[in-house]
Amino acid sequence: MATDSGVEGHAQFWWARNTPGDRDESLDIYRPDIYETVSKELSGLDQELRSLSLAIHGHPELKFQETYAHDVLTEFMERHGWNVKKHYHLTLLGGGRVLGVNSEMDALPGIGHACGHNLIAMAGVAVALATKAALIEHDIPGKVILLGTPAEEGGIGKVILLEKGAYKEMDACLMRVNALCLRVCHPAPGPEYGASLSSSLSLQRLSVEYRGHTAHAALSPWEGQNALDAAVAAYTNIALLRQQVKPSHRIHGVFEGKDWAANIIPDNAEMLWYVRAPTVAEVKEVDPRVRACFQASALATGCSVEVSEMGTPMHDLRQNKALAKTFARIFRNKTGPIDYEWGISSASTDFGNITYAIPSIHPGFSIPTEPNGGNHTPAFTSAAITLEAHRACLEVCKALSLTGLRVIEDDVFYSEDDL
Repeated sequence: MATDSGVEGHAQFWWARNTPGDRDESLDIYRPDIYETVSKELSGLDQELRSLSLAIHGHPELKFQETYAHDVLTEFMERHGWNVKKHYHLTLLGGGRVLGVNSEMDALPGIGHACGHNLIAMAGVAVALATKAALIEHDIPGKVILLGTPAEEGGIGKVILLEKGAYKEMDACLMRVNALCLRVCHPAPGPEYGASLSSSLSLQRLSVEYRGHTAHAALSPWEGQNALDAAVAAYTNIALLRQQVKPSHRIHGVFEGKDWAANIIPDNAEMLWYVRAPTVAEVKEVDPRVRACFQASALATGCSVEVSEMGTPMHDLRQNKALAKTFARIFRNKTGPIDYEWGISSASTDFGNITYAIPSIHPGFSIPTEPNGGNHTPAFTSAAITLEAHRACLEVCKALSLTGLRVIEDDVFYSEDDL
């Protein structure tokens, strides 16, 4: 585990990018007094928030198993006076517009928090608490919902929550949308850019199941139908298909089986495939070509195949224009540059579906990593607990908090067509 003392030099590099003398006065932000309240609150909570992040990082839990993270998050918010609905969400204050905030908390198999969800969990808490402080300090009517969202990694937790109505309270008070939803922010390799407002890829998960017939692999192999061969052939078919799809598309998967042995023709094989493209429509366009690869290998090996969709497709990420513009202005003024292509543009997130339902924003931010040590690597697991990663995350939280508070407080901004 990395220690705070080992990253001070990197932190100074990142924070030194935007000094007051370098700032463009045209980027003056909305309500700097509220920003100062937010900054002061997060400074006072700095060590508590870091301890929360480290605790979650030190107890990685896979999708739908995030019991420790759930408990430490709810206990943390209870200590800070929030109305906690365990296994659901946390709310504060009433009246006015609704600000929704998400906290992810799941880890990855074998490599822990290699996508930095410990930082995302902490960031949701930070934004919620900073917003609370500003609402009270500046006597602004409003409501904040902090929604704990499980299983982002392979479980489409937010899509399930959306379909179950967990986001309804965020837009139920007025005839038009009356809420902002923040996924908060997502760490990515850096420090080439300070923050990013890119989109992401739409994603459909496919389960593929081959069924054949066992036989003695040496004595009478002609009596069998080899399901493993079908899976291997399908893998090869997909590899050939990749040459004929657009560079922006991604098709990748794994296969496994039960009770395989070298001297038995395998009668079963299961595969999990991800099909990604820049939009839902493009995923649907390439989907039949992917399925044809599975059907072809079944025909070649004499096996049967069943292909099924695993839940609702993840949508591409729609950064709300008005919110993104406000966030970018604040971040550029106070911290550093904004990029619109970097971040998670070639990854996918279940938050994309939320951005289709509610005005939303989801910035990425850079943290220092080793060469080839980006998301979903052990090196990124280590990077996610450095002091610089913590500081970078809190800088983004400041800009996000003021963005959300503007939606709650500024009637003119709230009525803009882009929101």
